[in-house]
Amino acid sequence: MAAQAQTSGPDLARGVDLGELAEGQPLLGHVGDDPVMIVRQGEEIFAIDASCTHYGGPLAEGLLVGDTVRCPWHHACFSLRTGRALRPPALNPVGCWRVERQGERVQVTGRLEAAPATRRAPAPGEPRSIVIVGGGAAAAAAVETLRAEGYGGRITMISADASVPYDRPNLSKDYLAGSAPEEWIPLRSEEFYADLGVELRLSTDVTDLGLGERAVVTRDGGKFGYDALLLATGAEPVRLPLPGADQPHVHYLRTLADSRAIIKAAEKAKRAVVLGASFIGLEVAASLRTRGLEVHVVAPEKVPMERVLGREVGAFVHKLHGGKGVIFHLGKTAQEIQDLQVLLPDAETIAADLVVIGVGVRPNIALAERAGLAIDRGVAVDEFLQTSRPGVFAAGDIARWPDPHSGERIRVEHWVVAERQGQTAARNLLGRREPFDAAPFFWSQHYDTPILYVGHAESWDEARIDGDLTAGDARVDYRKGGRTLAVVTIGRDLESLRAELAMERGSL
Repeated sequence: MAAQAQTSGPDLARGVDLGELAEGQPLLGHVGDDPVMIVRQGEEIFAIDASCTHYGGPLAEGLLVGDTVRCPWHHACFSLRTGRALRPPALNPVGCWRVERQGERVQVTGRLEAAPATRRAPAPGEPRSIVIVGGGAAAAAAVETLRAEGYGGRITMISADASVPYDRPNLSKDYLAGSAPEEWIPLRSEEFYADLGVELRLSTDVTDLGLGERAVVTRDGGKFGYDALLLATGAEPVRLPLPGADQPHVHYLRTLADSRAIIKAAEKAKRAVVLGASFIGLEVAASLRTRGLEVHVVAPEKVPMERVLGREVGAFVHKLHGGKGVIFHLGKTAQEIQDLQVLLPDAETIAADLVVIGVGVRPNIALAERAGLAIDRGVAVDEFLQTSRPGVFAAGDIARWPDPHSGERIRVEHWVVAERQGQTAARNLLGRREPFDAAPFFWSQHYDTPILYVGHAESWDEARIDGDLTAGDARVDYRKGGRTLAVVTIGRDLESLRAELAMERGSL
């Protein structure tokens, strides 16, 4: 989770010589106990806090793009001028510092006050009322973006979840492993949304989008009028029609409540079986091993995650987990979940007092289907994330959009993509006509080994490996027809950022 920042480098309050600031090369220093990064861009010199506000990543090791810096860990992006978090997963700004130059000497003399947020009445042509259906990554990012853009109209966010938007990736990672406390999980508090002037409706099911009269209807009889609508209903776990899958010791993982339930069960359990070798399944396996449980993974494929990452990377992940004591049963499917064991083919059994099923998710598109929106293995949207109905947008796990990098229509079930789509959809709700052209990105954590993935490759004809996977130092380019569609890096965070930028610029 968040790293504890340590001070190093020069004391920037005492100053450094201008010659020490190479053009476009961050210099890590400190002011008192505060780590500060200073950057020279032409005639301008910027100084900002050196730690990413997401998980504390080292910004001085990131990538400078114009007057912004991108975090090497999870690709958040900040303005060097204002400190504003421009791209998720970071939501909070970094602090900015005052820089003074006297001749050839540069000093950082104190923190700058952040400009106060302003809010205005809706401009002509903007909606006076916006309803957001959903309470996940896309919805939360959209709400904050609307207010950051100064929009002062009515915003209603309706979520079926009982909790405020939370850090969903952590549910299978550090939180489940026991190294991230509960207070780190909510992204914001209910008071935060109240201060933003957002009407937040939790534990509320929407039954009808009400496109005709432009009013969302909820199961409890509520009706919420809108001029513009964002649909961000996310996804739900695929549930196996397996005998015994409805028993109390069998769990799925999607919500905060799910993660809490698995943690509670793990406190008494000794042996766990994870059905599925997906990203979620293997992250759960890693977290339960960290808690000291004996863990078995059952999956039909011969190599974990081969379909997504290829045989070589899948074999690396397999070996990584095996080295931590995870026992694999590959090429097999569970036949039945019994009281204290899982039955495999040929009467083979695995003792288990905890079972977690992680075999994928499916998009929640029932509302969109009933409303008559165009469906294409998800909710079909254009480059502006607008659905087949004007004024109605979709973002996150449900949205299938025209990806300029692959040249195909794709749907991606990843946190950062959902957040970035929420930002773009919010601006387009206000009439900006901003295309969504970010390169898809996600990360997966396996013990102390992160895997970073940029782009999207549903299939490829070549997986070109540079480096040594076994040493945790490699880049893999997934290519089709001579084009690189996706890049995976292990131990090469800066290369991942460069690949993302190259995709955005069309130069990869």
